[in-house]
Amino acid sequence: MTTPQDLPASPSGRLRRLRVPGLRTRLSRGVPFASGLVAALIAVALYGVLVPAPKPLDQQDVSKSIVSALASLTPGPVDSQIAYQAVAPSLVVIQTVDATGTSAPVSTPTPGGTGSPGGTPSPSGVVPAADGTLGSGVIVDSAGDILTCLHVVAGAASIQVTFADGTTSSATILSSQPTDDIAVLQAAQLPATIVPAVLGNPRSVTVGSEAFVVGNPFGLYGSMSAGVISGLNRSYQLPNNGPQLTGLIQIDAAVNPGNSGGPLVNRAGQVIGIVDALVNPTNQGVFIGIGLAVPINVAGGTAGLPPD
Repeated sequence: MTTPQDLPASPSGRLRRLRVPGLRTRLSRGVPFASGLVAALIAVALYGVLVPAPKPLDQQDVSKSIVSALASLTPGPVDSQIAYQAVAPSLVVIQTVDATGTSAPVSTPTPGGTGSPGGTPSPSGVVPAADGTLGSGVIVDSAGDILTCLHVVAGAASIQVTFADGTTSSATILSSQPTDDIAVLQAAQLPATIVPAVLGNPRSVTVGSEAFVVGNPFGLYGSMSAGVISGLNRSYQLPNNGPQLTGLIQIDAAVNPGNSGGPLVNRAGQVIGIVDALVNPTNQGVFIGIGLAVPINVAGGTAGLPPD
């Protein structure tokens, strides 16, 4: 007698036993997938609610973007602009009158000759030669003292100075050092705001360093010329058997009559010298490539400034 355990399984029974586990496996795998899909849909829905759509660009936004992009490509000011802006408020125009009431010669000394006269500033900045003569100077301290070349004011019956803000005043020689051709002027009336120049260290420059001359050549107020230091420790004798100047800075930045007494500045606008002379072997008072300046550590001593 056979028992139920001895009977062979029917085909349908075998199929049921085989299929049920597979179905359960697929169902167990599908539940996490469905849950993840639902979570993703919920996240997308929430993102759309919480994060608003980007605002469309208008013409103002586009213009701002263009300006910003162009500004990032625009180079900064060149060294000459920085130098000029730094020293310009300290620049002084110097005009002299001799004992007869006519303008005394104010020129850049040259070997064997003198420079051409300048004149009185006009609104356009151009000075007629017949109106007078000019030199240059620079404010070097908070008292308003003006450093210039002695040959600019030597022998003058009267001295008039004009500051960068237009203030005009008579001036007198406070002190001088003939062996260095340097003088310090004191104005009777100072401008409302005194802007002393920043003094640099002439020992820090070498041949090839940038150099800028600021002054009033031929009466052209506030002019600048650019070049380099082309030599150091030069010597030069002032005209009419004047003293021998030594330790001068040689420059190839243009120096012309009217520049005498003006500042020689470095790329930062710091005064490293006082322009004193131009060299021209043709006896013409015009620049041909060699200018000379007294180092500021020498010139400043006349004004009682520290040597360095």
